[in-house]
Amino acid sequence: MSKKTLKSVKIAAVIAATFIGISTTASAVDEHNVVSGYTAIGAPLGLHGVDPVAFIDIGNRISGTAAYAVEHDGVAYYFSSEENKKDFVKNPEKYVPENGGFCTYGTSVGKKFDGNPKYAEIVDGKLYVFLSEDIFKAYQKDRAGTISKAKKQWKKIEHIAASAL
Repeated sequence: MSKKTLKSVKIAAVIAATFIGISTTASAVDEHNVVSGYTAIGAPLGLHGVDPVAFIDIGNRISGTAAYAVEHDGVAYYFSSEENKKDFVKNPEKYVPENGGFCTYGTSVGKKFDGNPKYAEIVDGKLYVFLSEDIFKAYQKDRAGTISKAKKQWKKIEHIAASAL
C-alpha cells in the first residue's frame, strides 16, 4: 500500500469515526426529553429536575438536587435524598418516565413534545408526562387508548430527532 493510499485510508477512518460519534450522541439526546445544556455530571437534565423516585413511590413532585445526581442512559436525574438516589440505581427502569420523558399525548400522535412533570400521571407504576394542562385533560378522556397509541408510536419515533417529526 502506498503512502498516499495509507494516508487517504487514515483520513477516511477519522472522518467516519467522527460522524459515528456525532450521530450516536445526537441520537441519544433525541431519545430523551432533556433540558438544553449539561449538568455537573456531564449529562443533560431529565424530568425537569423532579425526583422520579419521590414522584412514583409517594406521588410527590419534589425537586431533586445536583448533590444527589445520577446519569442513566445519557440523562441526569436529580434526587431529593441519598436513599432515593440508591433506590433509582437499584432499579432505574421502574422510575424513568415512559416515552423518553416526552409528552405521552404527543407521542401517541407521532410527535416529541416537552413532558412537564407538573402534568403527569402514574398508571400501573409507570410515569407518563404531558405538555400542558389542556393536553393532560385531552389524555384523560381516553387514558388507555392514548397510552396504547403512544407505546406503538414510540417504537417508530424513539430514534428520530424531535425536529424531524
